[in-house]
Amino acid sequence: MKVLRTLVLVASFVIAAAPAARAASEATLFRVFLADGSSIVTFGELARVGDQVIFSMPVGGTADDPRLHPVTMAASLIDWSRTERHAGSVRFQQYSLRAETDYQRLTDEVAALLSDIALSTDRERALSLAQQARRTLADWPRTRFGYRQEEIRDITALIDGAIARLGGTPPGGFEVSLVAMTEPVVLEPLAGMPTPREQLDQIVRVLAVTASAPERIALLEAGLSLIDDRAAPLERSTVSDLRRSLESQLRAEKDTDRRYADLTRQLLARATRAASDARIADVERVLLRVPTEDERLGRRRPEVVQALATSLTTQLDRARRLRLLRDQWSVRRSLYRDYQRNVGSEIVQLVKAQAALEAIRRLDGPSPDRLDSLRSRLSGGAARLERLRIPEHLRSTHDLLVSAWRFAENAANTRTRAVTSGDIATAWEASSAAAGSLMMLSRAQQEIRALLQPPTLP
Repeated sequence: MKVLRTLVLVASFVIAAAPAARAASEATLFRVFLADGSSIVTFGELARVGDQVIFSMPVGGTADDPRLHPVTMAASLIDWSRTERHAGSVRFQQYSLRAETDYQRLTDEVAALLSDIALSTDRERALSLAQQARRTLADWPRTRFGYRQEEIRDITALIDGAIARLGGTPPGGFEVSLVAMTEPVVLEPLAGMPTPREQLDQIVRVLAVTASAPERIALLEAGLSLIDDRAAPLERSTVSDLRRSLESQLRAEKDTDRRYADLTRQLLARATRAASDARIADVERVLLRVPTEDERLGRRRPEVVQALATSLTTQLDRARRLRLLRDQWSVRRSLYRDYQRNVGSEIVQLVKAQAALEAIRRLDGPSPDRLDSLRSRLSGGAARLERLRIPEHLRSTHDLLVSAWRFAENAANTRTRAVTSGDIATAWEASSAAAGSLMMLSRAQQEIRALLQPPTLP
């Protein structure tokens, strides 16, 4: 009974330790501290991706509905110790707005467990419930920024004593220090929504450190838009010099963009023309001009230069590939011409047969006399083509020609059967064969013409 009375007292202590919860809006503003000692107010926390950080900076709008501008910055520019310390303070203060609700829920759960223990007549069940209550308490402060960890430690000590009286042993013995403790959070002032003038100053600070040209242009335009915003409480006379500075920088950035765009267009056009003629040395000379031209323009667009160099390197690879193909074609050119002479008469016969094959395809003739003449001219042509010795690299083209001839023979023979039987289905079969022959002949002619021409880039 003495143990049960102790647990009832513990439950009473837990309930008394939980004040009413308070509701409030969570803060969303953080500060990013730069290595030079200045800071930037951000909407939400930053994200680190490799050696870059990304965050949203308010630029215009209202406190309830700010316009947000994404900013990318080198991680090396950040004072990480100050930034992380401030972020920890903000997170703690955000959590504090709902901490009492969480603490109330925790103490209610523990009190309910202890009440069950007090009413239980089963010592083993009571011990299991007490140990469950301890586990619930043990890790709570660590995951909640150390909130009320002293009270949690006191409650845990009482539960440890109760567990001992029930005949159990707390995890790790009776060391109260085993309850997870955290270092107290050093509170720092929360950031407020920067005024329009402060937002302009932040834009100037970011412009001084960002290397991305598109981002600089976007920031400059955002700053000018903020100055022109009649709803922003700015004294126009105090920002006139800043406005001129932003306008001058914006003109310079756009002029730089134009110069690099012209450079890209000119060099890429020259390299493309040279690559199309397989003039490798000319493409290499264009590629070597890139660093010199970049130096002349002030090395202001490294991302554009990198993209240009990549494109020119691609043209150089294409030129080298085309040179190789043309050398190969030069070696094989006599073979291509010999092949054309060897199959020329058969191609002529098929070309002469096109009108009759077209008539068969349309189911419109030819007349029986012309059909007999067509069969006679086509007979044995495919076999003659197959007996020719063909280099392996011409095999696919030659197979097309053989197939065109066989389809033509089949079309003429099948049309003859259709005329003899008067069967329309057989006539359609002949039509399909004629269509196949005409299509394959056309493709074979195209490939033979291509073989006789020097290779070109697609």
